Amino acid sequence: MSIRYEMIVYWSDADDAFLVEVPELPGCMADGATYEEAVANAQTVVAAWIEQAEAMGRPIPAPKGRLMYA
Repeated sequence: MSIRYEMIVYWSDADDAFLVEVPELPGCMADGATYEEAVANAQTVVAAWIEQAEAMGRPIPAPKGRLMYA
């Protein structure tokens, strides 16, 4: 599966891990000890999020790409 949703990756001192948020999919987050691990985990979580939403008959937001901040 090709993941095209924007992912925001940042370091969390409190969690001692990299965190990844996927803003277009509510509640979709992942973490990892390394940047690469966090992104890989996020890709897995995005796929699971979409699979669960489909199973529940919920709409899947279309990826919009880069979010604009004003």
